[in-house]
Amino acid sequence: MAHAPREADGGSARAGMARLFRIRRGEWTVTLWSFAYAFFLLSGYYVLRPVREAMGIAGDLRALSWLFTATFVTMLGAMPVYWALVMRYPRRIFIPAVYHFFTLNLLAFAGVLALWPGAEGAVGRVYFVWVSVFNLMVISVFWSFMADTFTNEQGRRLFGFIAGGGTIGALVGALATAQLVERLGIATLLLLSAALLQGAVYCQRRVARSAATGRPPHEALARERQRIGGGLLTGFLAVLRSPYLLAICGYIFLDTYAGTVLYFAQATVVQEAAMGTEVRTRLFAYIEVAVQALTLLMQFFLAERAMRRIGVGLTLAVLPAIFAVGFAGLGAAPVLATVVVFQVVRRSTHYGLSKPTRETLFTLVSDEEKYKSKGFIDTVVYRGGDAVSARLFDGLRGLGHGLGTIALLSIPASAVWIALALFLGRKQRARRRAAGERG
Repeated sequence: MAHAPREADGGSARAGMARLFRIRRGEWTVTLWSFAYAFFLLSGYYVLRPVREAMGIAGDLRALSWLFTATFVTMLGAMPVYWALVMRYPRRIFIPAVYHFFTLNLLAFAGVLALWPGAEGAVGRVYFVWVSVFNLMVISVFWSFMADTFTNEQGRRLFGFIAGGGTIGALVGALATAQLVERLGIATLLLLSAALLQGAVYCQRRVARSAATGRPPHEALARERQRIGGGLLTGFLAVLRSPYLLAICGYIFLDTYAGTVLYFAQATVVQEAAMGTEVRTRLFAYIEVAVQALTLLMQFFLAERAMRRIGVGLTLAVLPAIFAVGFAGLGAAPVLATVVVFQVVRRSTHYGLSKPTRETLFTLVSDEEKYKSKGFIDTVVYRGGDAVSARLFDGLRGLGHGLGTIALLSIPASAVWIALALFLGRKQRARRRAAGERG
């Protein structure tokens, strides 16, 4: 289990932040570096995301379902490589290695687009799949590391604040893209994202160093050199054996199903508006700004309070309840305004409330489950949900159902989703009692 480093508090500003965000004595350095780590990571991703959204619907909308399937297949191929890294190398090597690999990929994309400006259409689909893999891998590694660094009690207090660093980064990245894309072009933005990703690597090392100061020197050195070990498939097998991890899989699968239906609804109505690539990029960037602003308010002022006052289970149940209401609204009025409002509320609740709460679930599992099982759940299960949902959406459209009907048909899934949320809340309470953790 993680240990909090020791340090002194000081200053009225720090005291005010401590009261507002419930950061305790000895937690400041590791928490602020974690905040910065999230900032650089998400700012880099949100430079890339609006470009992906624009490129993803630049061609035939029907190709989107195949892009989701291609992403899932790519993720299946990537996971054994990641598991092998986790098995053979300590955290101080395999975590930066993941980020360095994706940085090299960004440099390659930027070079192709700079040398062959007319290749945007051909590169677009590859880029779409790559960003979809990149997003889940780098963020999954981040949260695995956070679950490894903080205890469950700390996570319930601090994960909302730490996630807020990512939201501020997302705001910066989305605004930068909206303002700079027409002046600098896509290739230069990819270089900017690569630089931000390297900033995240530096912050990760500082988090590890700060967390180590709270441990005896021999323990810190042993942990620095420790390998997760295990077999190549042990993380996957652990999921199959654990009702707790299987329930997390179900929660995430239903989350991806609902999000994919909404994503396809968004793509459909935006394509019907016949916008150009740069106009679409700007539109999606401003949507991101609205999402991240609301997300930040939830992360800073609601996530910790919700977990403390109504519990993890009910907090997790908020998102499926919003989807039930949103699908009902979309069924009644499947138009652009409905989709935009639904998307903003859904995504801000997902990142501002559900995500920090869900990540606390992994603070009570083994190291191997934190990195291997969590990696499988966050990537393969997530993208598998995307692929299955995309094919289902295509099938329903092929049967002649419109967006409104598909939305209404999706409402019952929210009831199952809520039941899983409440189950996970009960299971986490039991694990906390078994671990002897209070708070």
